[in-house]
Amino acid sequence: MDFVNSDGPPLDPFPQYERMRESAPVFHDEQSGSWHVFRYDDVQRVLSEHGTFSSRMGGDDPSETGQLFAASLITADPPRHRQLRSLVTQAFTPKAVDGLAPRISALTEELLDGIAPKGSADLINELAYPLPVIVIAELMGIPAEDRDRFKHWSDVIVSQTQTGAQTADHSSTNREMTEYFLALIERRRREPGSDLISNLLVAEIEGQKLSVPELLGFCSLLLVAGNETTTNLIGNAVLCFTEAPGTTERLRAELSLLPQAIEEVLRYRSPVQSMYRVTAGGTRLGDVQVPAAAPLVAWIGSANRDERQFRDPEQFDIDRGPNRHLAFGHGIHFCLGARLARLEARIALRAVLDRLPGLALTPGTHLERMDSTIVYGVKELPVSWTTP
Repeated sequence: MDFVNSDGPPLDPFPQYERMRESAPVFHDEQSGSWHVFRYDDVQRVLSEHGTFSSRMGGDDPSETGQLFAASLITADPPRHRQLRSLVTQAFTPKAVDGLAPRISALTEELLDGIAPKGSADLINELAYPLPVIVIAELMGIPAEDRDRFKHWSDVIVSQTQTGAQTADHSSTNREMTEYFLALIERRRREPGSDLISNLLVAEIEGQKLSVPELLGFCSLLLVAGNETTTNLIGNAVLCFTEAPGTTERLRAELSLLPQAIEEVLRYRSPVQSMYRVTAGGTRLGDVQVPAAAPLVAWIGSANRDERQFRDPEQFDIDRGPNRHLAFGHGIHFCLGARLARLEARIALRAVLDRLPGLALTPGTHLERMDSTIVYGVKELPVSWTTP
């Protein structure tokens, strides 16, 4: 089984997911040695049962993952996971996140000011990419001139396939990021500011502070999760809205529907398609026995289209409810930045609906998926709208 063809990952992987849910819901890829899980109930279980499905990646040697994610929140199991999450949650309280709304609104208006009079643009390049990068960079105290480096590093990291195979580009990026963040951490230690890294350097839980590898892991995680997920959520939302006849017009008339429309985007085109786990011991998934220490991929993108959980899952339906999607994960690893991603998407999309009337995909556009089987989004999104 290979979700990546010679032209890159398919724009429409969902028929393949459906075939796997029916014919091999728990599949062992003998070539790579990894196991793949496709049905909603099984994916939810893999994401939730941390005692059975460990998040540890690459053993205990940080060098195996370029020192970046080895001590990260997403690769930690309890009890350390609880301590790490308690520390970093202090920066993502509802009050702290909601306090970013005015800045997000101002940035969104500034970005749209540059394109609104033109009548057409690549919405990824002009809005969906820069907005979350600027927000995360400002949170972390990153200089404005380094934002493009941030985006490049993030794109390289998510272009890894779920097997974890590393190219020379990945290794080089890991080294560059490690050096950059180590220097930044040391600078903040000498000259603290009001940014997130400065705050995490002094934060304590149960008498313990974050170690340097843990700080490094959090910086790297925030860089990738903080901008890739939101970029693709905004892009995927515009794609969904323009594909479904009458949706943009209805949302413009009833902006109160926007939050539930965003939830349907999260289900229908999940920005994160898969998560990696390792079995702590032998276990059964469905009718299949999975051995201990088995690398396992939980396909969130498939779970969110499972007909056993969702009525008419192949339909994009902004009236859907309840919508128990798994786009932000489940259990102790539920995405820490979910509230921020939803806030950014809501502000950005509301402004797009308001300022770009008649929004439509540019005719004849050939959409190309970004080079990743882990995240889902398009490289470019050419759209047009009516101007006065």
